[in-house]
Amino acid sequence: MKRALVTGASGDLGRAIALRLARQGLHVIAHAHSRLAGAEAVAQAIRDDGGSAEAVAFDVTDHAACAAQLAALLEAGAIQVLVNNAGIHDDAVFPGMTEPQWRRVLDVSLNGFFNVTQPLSLPMVRTRWGRIISISSVAAVTGNRGQVNYAAAKGALHSASKALSLELAPRGITVNVVAPGIIASAMTAGLFDAKAIAALVPARRAGTPEEVAALVGFLAGDEAGYITGQVLSINGGMG
Repeated sequence: MKRALVTGASGDLGRAIALRLARQGLHVIAHAHSRLAGAEAVAQAIRDDGGSAEAVAFDVTDHAACAAQLAALLEAGAIQVLVNNAGIHDDAVFPGMTEPQWRRVLDVSLNGFFNVTQPLSLPMVRTRWGRIISISSVAAVTGNRGQVNYAAAKGALHSASKALSLELAPRGITVNVVAPGIIASAMTAGLFDAKAIAALVPARRAGTPEEVAALVGFLAGDEAGYITGQVLSINGGMG
C-alpha cells in the first residue's frame, strides 16, 4: 500500500484531501501543526470509513523537528504521495505590513515546503514513482490586495515546483501545484458573502473542499503520470 502525507490535514481542505486519498487506497498520514487531536480526528474518520491512516504533529517551519519526525516515518518505507497543504495567511496592505507578518507567512508555505519535501525526495526517487502536490492560491496567480506576503509565498511554490519537476521527471515522479480560488471553509468564512462571491467568481459560487480534493486525488494517481510542472487553477473561472 502506498503511503501519503498530507500536511495541514486538520483543516477543512486538508481533511477532504486526506479522506479522498484514503478512499483511493492510500495509507494516509494526517499532519497537524501542534494539535495532534485534530490530526487524529481526521485519521479516525478515515478508519471509520474503512481506510488506513495515522496522525502526526510537528511544526513545518522547524527544520530539526521535521527531519526527526520524517526520519521516523520513513523507517516504514518511502512516502510516495506528498500533499503540501499547510499554510497560513496574515493579511495587511503592504505599506502597513509588519516584518513578522511577512516572515511567518513565507516561513510556513515556502520553508515548510523545503523542510517536508526535501527529506522525502530521495526515498521517493528510489521507488521510481511519486507524486508531490502543493496547494497554492488564486492570489499567487492573479494577485490580491492585502496579500502580498501570501501571494509571494505561494508564487514561490509555483517556481520551486516547476524546477523540481524537471529534476524528478526522469524518476517517474510528478510535481504539480493546485491553486484554488474561493473555497467554502472555516478559513474563508466571514470573508466573502454571497454577493461578493457572485461578483468575483464567474461561476457565482464558492468551490467546495471536496472539489479541490478530487483534483488532488487525480494528480496523485497513475492516470496523471504525464502531468508535471503545472499550476492547475480551480477557481470557478476567476482567471
